[in-house]
Amino acid sequence: MPLKIRLQRHGRKGKPFYWIVAADSRAKRDGKFIEKLGIYNPTTNPATIEVDVDNSVKHLRNGAQPTDTARRILSYKGVLLKKHLLGGVDKGALTMEQANEKFEAWMKDKEGKILDKSSKLAQAKADAKAEALAKEQEVNAKRIADAQPEEPSAEAETTEEEKTEE
Repeated sequence: MPLKIRLQRHGRKGKPFYWIVAADSRAKRDGKFIEKLGIYNPTTNPATIEVDVDNSVKHLRNGAQPTDTARRILSYKGVLLKKHLLGGVDKGALTMEQANEKFEAWMKDKEGKILDKSSKLAQAKADAKAEALAKEQEVNAKRIADAQPEEPSAEAETTEEEKTEE
């Protein structure tokens, strides 16, 4: 039975939400699957991805073929790296402890990058909000200044006096 790791679409129209599943390649896209491996929500920024790394590696080592999008997601979460490191352990190039250390170091680095991106997005959002508030205050100040009745100036008084003399 040819096994695929692919996305199964959920959510309503215009708001996609995906399950990452291991399924028979002959099954329908949203049909029967063997095991749910994780979730993927592309509507958030950054995208929300949760993957069961150990089960995904198990299926990959047993011959499951990921689709292109699933491959990118698994690579992003380190599943393909862990599979590669376990291959090194099988060949005797690494010990299991070394492989786990390398994987944990990679995961910490990746989490740091994700946190940096989310903090930059939050900062950009706060800056945009502050800029919009400043513009709004500027417009309000101008509107208040325009609404104030103007005091008659000295020139306006002289022209009024001339008109009354005539």
